[in-house]
Amino acid sequence: MIDFNRGNATISVKLVVRGLYLMSKHKRIVDLRSDTVTLPTQEMRNAMAEAELGDEAYEDDPSINRLEEISAEMSGKEAGLLVSSGTMGNLVAALAHCSRGDQMIVGHRAHCYIGEMGGASAHGGIIFRLVDNDERGMLDLTQVEALLNPKDEPQPKTGMIEFENTHGSTGGRVLTKEDMLKVSKLAHKHGIPMHVDGARIFNATVALEMPLSDLVQGADTVTFCLSKGLAAPFGSLLCGSYEDINRAKLIKKSLGGGLRQAGVMAAAGIIALNKMVDRLSEDHENAYRLALGLAEIQGIELNPEDVETNQVYFNVKIDNQPQLLNELENNGVRGLILDEGWRFVTHYGIVRDDIDWALPVINKTFQKFR
Repeated sequence: MIDFNRGNATISVKLVVRGLYLMSKHKRIVDLRSDTVTLPTQEMRNAMAEAELGDEAYEDDPSINRLEEISAEMSGKEAGLLVSSGTMGNLVAALAHCSRGDQMIVGHRAHCYIGEMGGASAHGGIIFRLVDNDERGMLDLTQVEALLNPKDEPQPKTGMIEFENTHGSTGGRVLTKEDMLKVSKLAHKHGIPMHVDGARIFNATVALEMPLSDLVQGADTVTFCLSKGLAAPFGSLLCGSYEDINRAKLIKKSLGGGLRQAGVMAAAGIIALNKMVDRLSEDHENAYRLALGLAEIQGIELNPEDVETNQVYFNVKIDNQPQLLNELENNGVRGLILDEGWRFVTHYGIVRDDIDWALPVINKTFQKFR
């Protein structure tokens, strides 16, 4: 019998009881909200603990320098720049290419327009000029050309064309090299730079079985994220010419993006680029498997053939959808409702068994609301 007058014994009993309580309450969770919920691999954690460090502002952090070199090599560009996020990368690119009062041409469903709080306008006085995205995310080139204002006219000068690949709001669709070259050739014909929002561009390279440098050959600058399917805990890269990246460095600092001993984060990014790209095909396979199962559930409208990468968008023909989503989370499956409909995203940490477990849970939950 434990002597409760001894503090350590009392604490030990409480800890054991609390631990058993937590285990009894534990539920399996399949988190499909986004590939931003990935956790770093053990190899990343070890590399972060052992990273060589320096002051990034003086460009003497060896881990950051190496990450930027790898990103430039992979993208086929002259230089790379580590930024905190894809949103910052797109903003820095816009500010590097455009002056105040310039217009940047973007698709009406582009993430930089609908999902980045109008940063280019707020911070740079840049005007968004919208053209139509088709069902794949491709820009309407006739509309683009009609907006390419010459520099000596009273209309706002066109400072940049932005292109997104993969295209998020159309379901993670893949744009081809030919698609991108059509846009870049039109832009360069008029002396205008083209920037690629490539937050998930490695999903595109894997789907197309093509190296990044080949896919973004015609782009002047490109951003891509480390913290989505590549599973690093931090960062995006902006890649381009020495001139563009040197200008971008100053803009990054002006936005408060200067880093110090950030090699602890760059170390994980190096592993993300070197070891986590090829495995994205697993996410694509799991997403397609998930889509096939969802298409069989009454109340869900979905064509599995529209799923090209790791994002599964679908429509739900059931009332009270927020409550349905909440009940689904209570049962162990997390997702999102966006303007485009429901979205599930597969990623590192989600395996085939998770998909096979989640589908019956989703079906049973939907049955309660039909």
